[in-house]
Amino acid sequence: MQNNKIQSRNAEKKRNIILVGSMGTGKSSVGRKLAEELQMDFFDADEEMAKVTGLDLMTLYWKCGKIRFQSEEDLMFCKLLRKENSVIAAGGTLEQTEERLNMIRKSGMLVCLKADKDSIGQRINRKENRPLLRLGRESDKMQQYYENSQCWEEVADLTIDTTACSIGEIVQRISQAWECGSDGIL
Repeated sequence: MQNNKIQSRNAEKKRNIILVGSMGTGKSSVGRKLAEELQMDFFDADEEMAKVTGLDLMTLYWKCGKIRFQSEEDLMFCKLLRKENSVIAAGGTLEQTEERLNMIRKSGMLVCLKADKDSIGQRINRKENRPLLRLGRESDKMQQYYENSQCWEEVADLTIDTTACSIGEIVQRISQAWECGSDGIL
């Protein structure tokens, strides 16, 4: 019964839940489960970008370069923000700009997922599809993405530290905030 109430309230608003944060904070995993819980569509910007370009992220980055990669990321994110009743997981390297923030605000609720540096490092080292970290100087890049994530925290409607939380706990917190329309750090 609660899911129908949430879906009904938010379907009328035609709003989305946008997940941002550094790579390795759980945006994709949480987003899939959250969309299922709230009976919303789910879109992962990285996966959608790979579908459109026909290239996996590593190949896109190495074949086309950083500028093209970030351009494709930006174009895909803008396209996804036009969706309705969706959970959208942004790419972990998405940079914050005033224009992008305004678009997000018009599209829905901005949720920043964060984690401590050690947890992020452990999580991303489990995957081989992190093109911007395969350049060497990984600790420098990690610091840059971590700092970028902190910028999102300052403007998010809701910030959740995923370091010691299960996916279920994170989904529950976002669902509660979505239902109540509350803002803050959980």
